[in-house]
Formats: sequence, C-alpha cells, structure tokens
Amino acid sequence: MSAKPIRIAIVEDDSEIRQLLRNLLMRSEQFQVVGSYPDADSYLLDLERSAPDVALMDIGLPGMNGIDCVRAAKPRRPSTQYLMSTVFESPAYIHQALCAGATGYLIKNAEPEEIIAAVRDIHNGGSPMSPPIARLVVASFQQQAHREIQDHLLTEREKSVLDQLANGLMYKEIAAKAGISTETVRVHVRNIYEKLQVSSRMEAVRKVYPGR
Repeated sequence: MSAKPIRIAIVEDDSEIRQLLRNLLMRSEQFQVVGSYPDADSYLLDLERSAPDVALMDIGLPGMNGIDCVRAAKPRRPSTQYLMSTVFESPAYIHQALCAGATGYLIKNAEPEEIIAAVRDIHNGGSPMSPPIARLVVASFQQQAHREIQDHLLTEREKSVLDQLANGLMYKEIAAKAGISTETVRVHVRNIYEKLQVSSRMEAVRKVYPGR
C-alpha cells in the first residue's frame, strides 16, 4: 500500500511564482497541492478544509505578512510545518519566522530540486534551510555565544559600568549614578580592558556588543 501524499499549501502573492511552485510539486505523486493562495487571509479562511502537512509561505504578502500568518495559523493546526520562501536574507526575519513557528527557510532563487528536497525533509522532521540562510543562523548564534562568554568574564559592577560606557556616559556621570568615586570607576574600566584584552572604550563596547 503506497504512502499518503504530502498535503501542501502554497501562500504566495506573485501569481507566476505560485503557479510555478504548483506545477513543480504536482509533478510528483508524493505531493498533493491542497490549496494555493495569494494572501494570508485566504489561507487562514481555508485552513481547516485544506489541512496541509506543509505550507510554503512567502513573507512579503499583501496585508498580513507571512510571519504573522504563521503565528496565527500554528495554534489552530500545530501539525502543519511551515517552510518560508522569501527574498529576505535577514537574521531578524529569520529569527521572527522561527519564533512564530516556521521550521524551514528557503530563499526564492532555490533550485527546483532544493525545494522538493526541503518539502520532503520538513515533512520527515527536518529543518531545511538554504545555505546562505544557514550561514546567517550559525553566525547569529556564534555572535550571541561570543557575547555571553564575554559577559561572563565581567562582574556585575563591571557589566553595569560597561553598559553605561556603551550609552556614552562619562566617568563622573557613571560615578554619580553608582554612588562611587571617579577613581573607582577608572579601576573598573581598567579591569574591563584587561579582561577583554582591549585598550579603549570603543573596542570594549564592540567586543561585548558586536552590533553597536
């Protein structure tokens, strides 16, 4: 007895891309396209009927964007896996999409074979991502891990002093806020520089807060 086909929904505002995706997926008996939609609202209205296993979801939709659509749809049908298909290669978009409930992320210039493999992978429990997206995710985690490591080198007082340095406060302003002497602030700053192996305020801030 053959396995049931993977039920797929396509949410894409570009009619040409939507049709190309539909045609691509319908070539295989492993897939069943249960709906294709130009916007989030029409997908959400049809969600119970279509009951997709996998949804290819564009981010840049008219009206409600794809990330908010996933966020609204996931509680209603938790079993549906969302594969974002988008031109956006941004850590912020990737993070938002994954937090909303997406499981995979492909850029729109993905090859047909990559799309087909990604649909199979996500249905089988994987989290497919285009190589450029995967690199962005890894880099983002590395940056966060680096910051956490650097943070742990510092005492709570030193972290507070560095935070205020990052906000542009002068030594005397930091001293007044903390109720300590300016010389004590200088001691903390020297310790911060030594622990982070830097020689200036700017280097210290950039090392602990890479995005600033």
